[in-house]
Amino acid sequence: MYKQRSLLVYVIVSFILVGSICTQNAFGMFGQPRGTVSPEIHPDNKVTFRISAPQAQAVSVSGDWGGQGGAWGAGGPGIEMTKDDQGLWSVTVDPLESELYGYTFNVDGARVWDPANSHLKRDGTNIVSVLIIPGEKGDLYSVKNVPHGTLAKVWYDSPTLNIKRRMYVYTPPGYETSTKKYPVLYLLHGAGGDEDAWTSLGRAPQIMDNLIAAGKAKPMIVVMTNGNANQTAAPDAIPVGASQAASGGRAGGGMSGNSFPDSLAKDVVPFIEKYYRVLTDKQNRAVAGLSMGGMHTIAVSTSNPKMFDYIGVMSMGSNDESQFTALKAENPKLFWVGCGEDDFLIENARSLVEILKKQEFNYKYKENSGGHTWTNWRIYLSELAPLLFK
Repeated sequence: MYKQRSLLVYVIVSFILVGSICTQNAFGMFGQPRGTVSPEIHPDNKVTFRISAPQAQAVSVSGDWGGQGGAWGAGGPGIEMTKDDQGLWSVTVDPLESELYGYTFNVDGARVWDPANSHLKRDGTNIVSVLIIPGEKGDLYSVKNVPHGTLAKVWYDSPTLNIKRRMYVYTPPGYETSTKKYPVLYLLHGAGGDEDAWTSLGRAPQIMDNLIAAGKAKPMIVVMTNGNANQTAAPDAIPVGASQAASGGRAGGGMSGNSFPDSLAKDVVPFIEKYYRVLTDKQNRAVAGLSMGGMHTIAVSTSNPKMFDYIGVMSMGSNDESQFTALKAENPKLFWVGCGEDDFLIENARSLVEILKKQEFNYKYKENSGGHTWTNWRIYLSELAPLLFK
C-alpha cells in the first residue's frame, strides 16, 4: 500500500512539473536566469529592463514615464526589446527623472510583470511592477533609515451604510510608547480605488515617515478609508459570502450622493476618536482627497462645517458658491487646492479657487504640469502635510 501511495504521489508531482514546463514553453517563459537584475538603474538614471523569454517572438516594455505606455504602464506601443543568444530580452531607456514609475512587459501580446522585481502596485484590478529613481521625489517615496510609523488594517462597523468595512490607519513613530494625543488627517482616494490606494499607489506611509523624520510635518495619524459606499473592503479582503453590492462596485453612492461622506462623519471619525489617542477638536482634524475623494472632501466639509479646520482638494472643483457659505462662516484655517494643468478637471479646480477667493477663504492653490495621475497626487500630499496643524 505504501509503494502504491508513493507511486501515486510521484505520478502527481511529475504531472504537475511537466504541466508547468509545458505551460512555460507555451509562453516562452522559463523565469529569470539566476542573478538577472531588472530593472537596473544606472548612475546617470538610465534604466535597463530584462526578461527571459527564449520562445518569444516580440517583447516590449511600457511605463508611465514621458507619456509612454499610458497612466499605469499598461498600454501604448511600448519600447521594443532585443534578445540575446540565451533568450534574454533587454533594453536600456533614456535617463528618467527622480520619481516612482510603473511598468509592464508585453510578451507576444501577453502583459507580464517583471519576474525579477517583487515590487508591485495595484490600482483596482490593475497591477504593475514598480521602480523608484533616486533623487528628491524618489527618496521621499522610498523606505529610508528613519523611525517608522505603523500601518494597521482596521475593521469597523458602519451603521450609516449598514455594513462592516475596512480602513487603513497610519500611526506615527512613537505612537505605541507615548501617552500624547495626535491630530488626524482623513485621506480619501479616487474612483476605482479603495482603502489600499494611498498606501500602494500614493506611498503615504513612506511620505509621512520621511516628512516627520525631517521635521517638515507634525506627527499625525492618517486614516485612509474606502470611499466606495457599497464596498466592504479592497478585493483581497472581501469577506466570504459578501454580496456583490457590498464588494464588487466601484463607486456605489460615491460619485453621486453623500452616503460615503455621511459615513465618514458619522461612523469613521467617531470610531477613530473612540479607539485612538487623538485630539478631538476642529483645529486638529483635516480631510483631503483626490478626484472622487476631492468631491467627498468638499461634501463632508461643507455638510459638517464645524468638523475640519484643514481641507485639501486634489484634482477636483466646484461651481456652486452657495455650497461653501456655512463653511466660510466657521473660517477654516486652510483650504488647499491642487491640480495639474493637463488634468481634465482643471477648469473645475480653477472655478473652486475663484469661489474661495470671492468668499475670502484662507486658501492656497498649486497648479503644476501633468494630469490626473498619482505622480501629481503624491506631490500634493508631500506639500499639504507640512501645512497641517500649524
